[in-house]
Amino acid sequence: MGDEDLAQVLTAVGPRLRALRIARGLTLAQLGEKTGISLSTLSRLESGQREATLKLLLPLAKAHGVPLDELVGAPATGDPRIHPRPFTRYGQTWIPLTRFLGGLHAYKQLLPVRPPDQQGRPEQGSHEGYEWLYVLSGRLLLALGDHDLVLTAGEAAEFDTRTPHGVANAGDHPVEWLALYGAQGERMHVRARPTGP
Repeated sequence: MGDEDLAQVLTAVGPRLRALRIARGLTLAQLGEKTGISLSTLSRLESGQREATLKLLLPLAKAHGVPLDELVGAPATGDPRIHPRPFTRYGQTWIPLTRFLGGLHAYKQLLPVRPPDQQGRPEQGSHEGYEWLYVLSGRLLLALGDHDLVLTAGEAAEFDTRTPHGVANAGDHPVEWLALYGAQGERMHVRARPTGP
């Protein structure tokens, strides 16, 4: 790797670190607690004011649960496959289908059947952004403003996320769907804690 290639890799580390941290719903302080790296060092790394070293990148890769080459953006091998690492938030499984490099983020989402005591209308939230959903299997209840829509396999929906919205499983089998989020929508959906039971 030449000096120019190395400079490009190092320049890309900061935005990659910031995108990963935001996608994981962590503050700089929380990440500092997990890694033992000071808040100021983390901030300078993300802004590109501090050069990334192996001593700093190893604990960050471990904290984010990603291989080191994902942090540094190893040179392209011609193989476009990614290796998604599923995670669970509030009973819902998220499978990333894109890397956290800005722009739209795609997920496959899995939602189990709701227990009898959680059969009401889903809690709604709103935020800046836009969202697109495509149901692969099952029945997805989309509460959008005052409307309740049940989407089935092969149906899609797109909406402005400033409209209050929420989703729930509307059937007696798990529901699977694809979702595209901008960064703001992803932060809200991945990080937001429900206020209900």
